[in-house]
Amino acid sequence: MQTIFQNLKFNKLNIIVFIGLIAIIGVITMQLVMLKQAFMFERKEIGDKIHFALQDVVNKIYGDNVNDVPSATPIKKVSDDYYVVNVNDVFEAEILEYYLKSEFQKVQLDVDYEYAIYDCASDEMVYGNYIDVEGDEQNEGEKCENCFTKKEGLVYYFAIRFPHLTYNYIQSLQQYWIYTGVLFLVLVIYVYSVFTLLKQKRYTELQKDFINNMTHEFKTPLSSILIASNYAAKQEEIEKHPKLHKYLQIIIEQSNKLNQHIERILNVAKAENNLMTLEKKAFNIVDTLELVKDNAGLKYPDAAIIFSTPKQEYKVVADAFHFYNIAYNIVENAVKYNNTTPQITIAIQETNKGLDLLFSDNGPGIPSQHIEYVFDRFYRVPRENKKEVEGFGIGLFYVKKICEHHGWKINIKNNQPTGVTITISIPKKSIT
Repeated sequence: MQTIFQNLKFNKLNIIVFIGLIAIIGVITMQLVMLKQAFMFERKEIGDKIHFALQDVVNKIYGDNVNDVPSATPIKKVSDDYYVVNVNDVFEAEILEYYLKSEFQKVQLDVDYEYAIYDCASDEMVYGNYIDVEGDEQNEGEKCENCFTKKEGLVYYFAIRFPHLTYNYIQSLQQYWIYTGVLFLVLVIYVYSVFTLLKQKRYTELQKDFINNMTHEFKTPLSSILIASNYAAKQEEIEKHPKLHKYLQIIIEQSNKLNQHIERILNVAKAENNLMTLEKKAFNIVDTLELVKDNAGLKYPDAAIIFSTPKQEYKVVADAFHFYNIAYNIVENAVKYNNTTPQITIAIQETNKGLDLLFSDNGPGIPSQHIEYVFDRFYRVPRENKKEVEGFGIGLFYVKKICEHHGWKINIKNNQPTGVTITISIPKKSIT
């Protein structure tokens, strides 16, 4: 465990984990302190009850014999569960047992006990009886006649033992033990969850490193393929051979498409790891959105793309390259996931807080149980009766990350009766 925490980086997740661990350990420590205090209190309370009850027993014996009670205490505590009482006067075993029962009952001491009386004639401890609070006074299985030893220097005395006193302490603190057990269970679950989270985090980082390394490794051979293919396509022999020319165009087209996917994955990786450097400058977003409309219209001639704006100039301080990419991604998604003739509307609206860019379509919409996850990395909405659309599920994740890096807000909602609307809110501080 020490090695794992030494290798942790000082980031927000680790700080939260550390604070949570300290908080739980602190609560458990406080609970253990309270448990110890409650145990000491219970121990003292029962000890006081035993002492007072035994003192009253001695007083009654002295009263029966019409003698004065000595000033020195006759009760000697050998241990928590063993007492020696110096009566220093004659007494009967039956009377002693009666007084013990009545006095313990007065102080509400519901614990089993047994006693023995010193016999001067035999110079031995004579076992008296085992008293069970539940009423079984002859509980032979609980007797311990050899547990009583002589006390030198005393003549008239008896000894009393409480065999289950420690168990009574624990039983009386039952609710404290339950609370402590629950807290320890919480700590175990928390530690297990942290280890699972850290392991999952490590696997995620390894996955990201693998994807990043893989895409970088793909870039070099792919660039070589594109250079060689473009060169070969311009050769006279290839241009004169229609089939070869067609095959080379397919290679170039698919290589460019693969290159776009790789670039998109790299951009997402940079955005997620905060390695992306935004080149912010003021530009007219109307021109950029017009360019998005035109380029999407050329690529998807069947799509009807409408762009509306109250004014022909809205200057925004942002990264123009990434702004174009997120706008084009949204429009392209609206076209690709539409199972009818696509109709996309791009609109600029002025608000009290700044500008809203609205991208609406007439597609099938997104099921309510999936709509909150569409901006998650690699998440793709399951679709029925529709052929699988190319992609990795990172387009909208990239869009959201770019908006976050700019300090913009983005949300998505279903339209009525069909389609969705994605809204990008640009605050006034980004508008010049």
